Amino acid sequence: MSEKINVDFSSAYRLLHPMHTVLVSCVGKTGKPNVLPLAWAMPTSHDPPLVAVSMSPNRYSHALIEETREFVVNLPTVDIVKETLACGRTSGKNHDKFTETGLTPLPARKVKAPIIKECIAHLECKLHSQFKTGDHTVFVGEIIEAYANKGAFTDKYNIDEARMLFHLGGNVFATLDPKVYMP
Repeated sequence: MSEKINVDFSSAYRLLHPMHTVLVSCVGKTGKPNVLPLAWAMPTSHDPPLVAVSMSPNRYSHALIEETREFVVNLPTVDIVKETLACGRTSGKNHDKFTETGLTPLPARKVKAPIIKECIAHLECKLHSQFKTGDHTVFVGEIIEAYANKGAFTDKYNIDEARMLFHLGGNVFATLDPKVYMP
């Protein structure tokens, strides 16, 4: 057995990585859309269908979600890893991330926040609840519409078609090996 080493608490959360990377799109009352990459997202309930995203109150998107009480969780692939990184490096308060990255905002089906055309799947959410957890806020969204690119998803992702992004930490990402292991 390998020797165990201590991990500093400031990076202990990375023991849970790689984490599925998402692009959260939102819009404020002024109508200006924004997008934020996050690796802290997870389903929390089947009935009703709920998904949680965790973000710092310092993020511009935080204020937009509080204003309109909705957001979209978009699923990027390795094809837009550079754009995904770029969205996390600037604030939407002073930048138009869609214009600067070349990502395409499209109208969502049921919420005002846009979907991102280049992403392969979308979860449109109305804010169900929110709560503070230390230095972050967890926004829980009720999924009111969900859709994916044809061929990318049926009851699970086709990982040959959908090369999802997984955040390892910092500016490092990975994808899944297309081999599927079943016991």
